[in-house]
Amino acid sequence: MTVTKRPVSLNMTDLAERAGVSIATVSRALSGAPGVSEETRRKIRMLADDLSYAVSPDAARLARGSSGRVAVVTPDVAHWFYAAMLDGIVTGLRGTDLDVLLYEVKQERERRRFFEELPARRQVDALILVALPISDDERRRLDLMGVTVVMAGGTLGEHPHVRIDDVEAGRQATAQLVRAGHTRIAMINSTGTWSLEYAAPSARLRGFTTVLEEAGLEVNPALVVHRHWGSHGGVEGMSELLSLPDPPTGVVAFSDEVAFGALRTLRRAGVAVPYTISVVGIDDHHLADMFDLTTVRQPVTEQGLVAGRLVHEILQKGDPEAAHVTLPTQLVVRGTAGPVAQP
Repeated sequence: MTVTKRPVSLNMTDLAERAGVSIATVSRALSGAPGVSEETRRKIRMLADDLSYAVSPDAARLARGSSGRVAVVTPDVAHWFYAAMLDGIVTGLRGTDLDVLLYEVKQERERRRFFEELPARRQVDALILVALPISDDERRRLDLMGVTVVMAGGTLGEHPHVRIDDVEAGRQATAQLVRAGHTRIAMINSTGTWSLEYAAPSARLRGFTTVLEEAGLEVNPALVVHRHWGSHGGVEGMSELLSLPDPPTGVVAFSDEVAFGALRTLRRAGVAVPYTISVVGIDDHHLADMFDLTTVRQPVTEQGLVAGRLVHEILQKGDPEAAHVTLPTQLVVRGTAGPVAQP
């Protein structure tokens, strides 16, 4: 009868005794931390291999003075924009030794609670905030944490960030309608769900008004409507614009989802697109091509990808090569925007 010996369960104390060194030396040698000679490090690793000793990832991270965890804080996980951003972040961190903790703060109270409990979040080495509006008090709490903070899809003071130029996106969308000969151009802008103001709506509105002013066109307040972000906001905004005595011939939507709602209203009202009214969105949502929507593409997944890589670079090297990254946007011409119809 053959007797198979069960492997002996070893811990770091056992390994230290066999190597004739302290537990701290074993920890530093196995984790790659400094303070151990190469000869001692090699000796301990050879002994660990002979004994089939596996280093606990948590123990190794603790020896390096880090948790090996990155917290990603997002207002939503299901919505296309945030899901695409999260996909990029996870891809950017893939292949590193960093684990991702996900915090969804969909409601106002959830966001406040997260920042109130920040001291309990100290088990992370970095925070990635996804297009999250932050109050001054919440920013101070972040600064007191003493961890790396990166904003993906926006800016946060001097903290590292990855974003697009929302003013330029608004300019590109509006300029397409001006080039097509439209002179009565409206904008369906968006408002967020929280008391804190998002930066993107005001930035895209600046791009919109700047192009009109440069073209010598009137910026008519009646042609700028503000509705809740999403397709339903687009439905309401377009309905209001159609009710005007002199409706616009071109409409810039804050986002593609707002544009989808606007297009639904126009279709149900029997308004021909783009022959009577042209519509331009911003995003290049994955359904934009199905709607044949002319839009300004922003690289959402790539923003997340760069943010993930930026966090890893900072944690590995300290100061990154580029702490503030602005990715370009691009006009995508499809079928919802065309020249002004001739009478």
